[in-house]
Amino acid sequence: MADTTVRIDGNTLRLPGGVAVRFIRTLRLPETGTHPLPPGLGEFPVRRVADYGDRVPEEWRARGGVMLPVYLREAMWLSFAGTSEPAALQVGVGKVCAVSGRPWSDSLARGPQNYVVLPRQPWLDGINSGTGTVRQFVAVPLGLGATVEGQVTGEEVWGGVQLQSFALNDRELARWCEEERQRTERTRSMAPPSGDGAAMPGGPAAAGGGFGAPMPFAAPPAPGSPPAASGAAAAPAAAGAPASAPRAAAAMGLGVGGSMRQEVYQDERPLTAWSEQPAGRVFVHLVTPPEWRRITGEAAPPSPVDRAAYTRAGLPWFDYYDEDAQDLAPTDTLGSVKPVGDWLGDDHEPWQPPTPGQTRQLKDTPGKPVGDGDW
Repeated sequence: MADTTVRIDGNTLRLPGGVAVRFIRTLRLPETGTHPLPPGLGEFPVRRVADYGDRVPEEWRARGGVMLPVYLREAMWLSFAGTSEPAALQVGVGKVCAVSGRPWSDSLARGPQNYVVLPRQPWLDGINSGTGTVRQFVAVPLGLGATVEGQVTGEEVWGGVQLQSFALNDRELARWCEEERQRTERTRSMAPPSGDGAAMPGGPAAAGGGFGAPMPFAAPPAPGSPPAASGAAAAPAAAGAPASAPRAAAAMGLGVGGSMRQEVYQDERPLTAWSEQPAGRVFVHLVTPPEWRRITGEAAPPSPVDRAAYTRAGLPWFDYYDEDAQDLAPTDTLGSVKPVGDWLGDDHEPWQPPTPGQTRQLKDTPGKPVGDGDW
């Protein structure tokens, strides 16, 4: 029987089949206009729900999975750098598909496509909302109707983020492995000899780390801003942290913010190339910083970096384009989702657009098992 275990490696979720997912803190975009890709400003810390069974709500224990802390209106993106084999990954926001806008499904579908293809899709910053654009993931509390879940389904029950991966079937995986072997042999045969004139490692592709496209590096914080979040893992509970009885936590979900230039790529393989059964899945709970401290005994990362100060410091923004890939058409369901500002009021944080030179063009399993549950 295939291993369906999900594990945490540092702050990376590793799903069966070589899928790697990290949750990256970033600058929140204005809700008007279309913008370049914002930078990575450090990883969100990720912890297993099972390690805090006496401190989390009963429904969290039932759903299993992991949790991470987010501030109100904080933005994030998902990085897939380090994924080692082709995979189809479903991404749900409150059990609404972030690609198709359809209800969560335990199977892959086309018309519309309800998954992203790794490693062709290097990252995902938001919901598929327009031709060549996505609307940024932004954290909001449940109960206002501001989440994607609330706007699409009319109720807010689940919150959080859901991930489910599918591997290639045995025949297609064997074919891919043989193609990779041949490609590696060709690369070796064309490599120059070591010594003077030999190719040096580096460049955008090498910078990405792992299989697939490069990831924008985590930039240093702007002058006068708090440092970016640390990626170091902590013990399941801080020493001496007082145990408190489980209670109804302030549940968080994802709404949408500003628009950015990013394509969600169409799968070039037939649907029959993928396994019919998922390789693994995980429920990601979003926790407010006070709840995070109460549950884990840890301080949440500092609040996000001021975006105007970041731009004034001359730090980079990004633009990514893959000329060989086909962008998925937007769906009416996700295209009609309103930004969180319609519920929370105008965003008064100052905005300073990047100068032309600040936008960089990109491209032309250790740890304890993460328990799954009922969701």
